[in-house]
Amino acid sequence: MKKPTSASGTKRPTKARRKTREELNQEARDRKRAKKHSGHASGSRANGSSASGSSAQNGKQKDPRIGSKTPIPLGVTDTPVTKQHKPKSEKPMLSPQAELDLLENDERLDALLERLEEGESLTAEEQSWVDAKLDRIDELMQKLGLSYDDDEEDEEEDEKQEDMMRLLKGGN
Repeated sequence: MKKPTSASGTKRPTKARRKTREELNQEARDRKRAKKHSGHASGSRANGSSASGSSAQNGKQKDPRIGSKTPIPLGVTDTPVTKQHKPKSEKPMLSPQAELDLLENDERLDALLERLEEGESLTAEEQSWVDAKLDRIDELMQKLGLSYDDDEEDEEEDEKQEDMMRLLKGGN
């Protein structure tokens, strides 16, 4: 005869066997024993860590107790002379003619001078910068023996001579 089957047609899972008190106690003791011995070995701090070393590192293992080999003076000695580094100038040293050419071709200076000619007012910082650059141009021109004033004086002298010649010749 056939045995009656359940409606769903699947078997029920059997219950897991419950552990006895003795088994639970033994597992707890094992966990405690494993936990108790999970730290570093004694002396591992002084001897270095042996777990992290590779074969190349073990061959050249350095004693961690040895520090720097630089000598330290133990008495009052002369103070060591420290060399002071000269600050490097922003621009390399240029000849006066090259520096004058740079200043004459400076776009910022040209733009600010154009603004001044148009009647605009400059900020104090811009004005001081323009004054410094113009003073430097004057210094360089004096070093080189050049002057814009000479050209103007020559023209004025030519005009005066022409006027004198007119007066002398006929007064026209």
